Amino acid sequence: MDQRKLIILTTIIKNYLETGEPVGSRTISKYSGLNLSSATIRNEMSDLEEMGYILQPHTSAGRVPSDKGYRFYVDQLMAKQERDLSDVRSSMFDRIEKLESALQSLVRNIASDTHYTALVSGPRMEKNRIKFLQISLVEKGKLLFLLMFEGNIIKTMTVDVDEDLEQNAILSVNLLLNDILGGHCVEEITKEDIRALVDRSQHKKTMETLLRSLESMLRTDEQDVEIYTSGATNIFKYPELMDSENASKLIFALESKEELAGLLQEAEEQKEDRSIQVYIGKESPLQDMADCALVTAKYQLGNGMHGTIGVIGPKRMDYEKVLDTLSRLIQQMGNIPL
Repeated sequence: MDQRKLIILTTIIKNYLETGEPVGSRTISKYSGLNLSSATIRNEMSDLEEMGYILQPHTSAGRVPSDKGYRFYVDQLMAKQERDLSDVRSSMFDRIEKLESALQSLVRNIASDTHYTALVSGPRMEKNRIKFLQISLVEKGKLLFLLMFEGNIIKTMTVDVDEDLEQNAILSVNLLLNDILGGHCVEEITKEDIRALVDRSQHKKTMETLLRSLESMLRTDEQDVEIYTSGATNIFKYPELMDSENASKLIFALESKEELAGLLQEAEEQKEDRSIQVYIGKESPLQDMADCALVTAKYQLGNGMHGTIGVIGPKRMDYEKVLDTLSRLIQQMGNIPL
């Protein structure tokens, strides 16, 4: 099949998937991007019909995809996704190591510059767009559910299902998932989207199982968030924080990943428009830090990945220096090459 026929066939399939109506030469001329006359497009459509890729359901009507046409389209789509996945697999570990190295360097620099305790959360992805979703058969009753975000970030989960799905059923579910959820930010997914997935699926029980797994993959629990810290001992240079009871509380808080993740998450969810927040004493989201000051800043790395930086010090901290340091760093973080 030459490139022109491929473009025309793809245009027919995409328009038919969207409208459910036979597709004519005018529609193809409008949406294909090809600078061809209607007569030329009709000739190409006739060739595609002879090749078995499209059908003409009624005389003088437009064309609709045949099973062979759907198969060709799906195979092309899946082949592209496999190429994307292959590229991602080869670079994914390098990207993860580069991100971890960047965040570790960042938190060390903050602690060194401010002489306080610094912490930063690994990036969350609630604002990231879904690039595509794919289920693959691992074995009977077991699927691999893959979710790729823009920026080529991948999450996977193995899912047990009751149905014994044939390959055509798997392809049908993949098309439906991508049609409804592809291109959406995580936070944009609505109850209507979920309802449409179940209503339109011929495999409702499997789809409901997949949606529960999707919810689990998209949920970022505090224990799943990576926390990087530096300068934990800096805070004990200040006499007012050396009281044995206060010190033990602070040590416990600084050593608890869940405590720190909850602290940064609560700070990140504040509704104020300002990207930097200052908590003094009992204003702190964490009770064990009621004798400290906490400054938090929201950062964004691009592609929807975002997280929070925190600086913990005494209530008499050098606020001007801390605010200047964080303002400068969050501006620079958008330029981290990942």
